[in-house]
Amino acid sequence: MIFEMIMLICFGIAWPLAVYKSHKTKSTKGKSIAFLYTIFIGYMSGIIYKAYYNYDWVIYLYVLNSLMVLLDISLYHRNKRLIIL
Repeated sequence: MIFEMIMLICFGIAWPLAVYKSHKTKSTKGKSIAFLYTIFIGYMSGIIYKAYYNYDWVIYLYVLNSLMVLLDISLYHRNKRLIIL
């Protein structure tokens, strides 16, 4: 559990920076929507596993990270529309 927690905290530190960059630049440059969806699916899988087989407080780190990725996904789509306009 400790290594899982460290991994989620490290990723959790990186996501707000990515979200901030997406929001500030209003660009999709350097972003891969396939990568973002892949990461989101991975976090969802972690949440499902924790919920059904190994429930502990680490599930909240998965939820927090998945919400940040979901926010980055929504900013990607917003920024994509801004480029088209």
